Amino acid sequence: MDWLTDVIEFIRQRPERFLDLVFAHLRLSFTSLAIAALIYLPLGVLFSRMPRFGAQAAGIFSAVRVIPSLALVFLFYPFLGFGQPPATVALVVLAAPALIMNTFAGLRNVDAAALEAAKGVGMNDAQVFFRVQMPLALPVIIAGLRLAAVELLASATLASFVGAKSLGQYILTGISLLDTTYLLAGGIPIVVLVLLADGLFNLLERVVTPPGARAA
Repeated sequence: MDWLTDVIEFIRQRPERFLDLVFAHLRLSFTSLAIAALIYLPLGVLFSRMPRFGAQAAGIFSAVRVIPSLALVFLFYPFLGFGQPPATVALVVLAAPALIMNTFAGLRNVDAAALEAAKGVGMNDAQVFFRVQMPLALPVIIAGLRLAAVELLASATLASFVGAKSLGQYILTGISLLDTTYLLAGGIPIVVLVLLADGLFNLLERVVTPPGARAA
């Protein structure tokens, strides 16, 4: 395990630089996720209220999945220049499929009997949505946030190609110098961050799942 010793020693010798890149990576990823959630969650809700057009519109956004992450990062460089802006915009676009499709699917797949029962006890449309439909769809929506967070944490590595600060800078340096220690010092923390985010969102998904559905 000499490689692990080398990585630990590498980080120990320059902790400020390492922590700076870790926090920059987290800032870039979760700022992009927050912006994407503000844009795409309402869109997913809107599409779920439009049975005919909604499915087609959600499908169009899901096509973003076929575009390579690196291509998206470079796509906005000519318009926004180097640094944080093109990276943030690319990551926001990258989050669209998971957030829109999960919100759409979660709301559309709520049991119709539950909605009818809510209307039967006198709830209006807004009450049915906020008290019944949204709580039942929330686990699926959180699952979309989990998928988006994992994808953005991994893809933020590529932001270094356009000059944005992230752990990808260690990886780029490792590639240019053919230095395994730099590669691992960037790669291992990214894997750890992805696993932590996945675990935290998975826990949140379980918390918001109604007890009956959780038991099932």
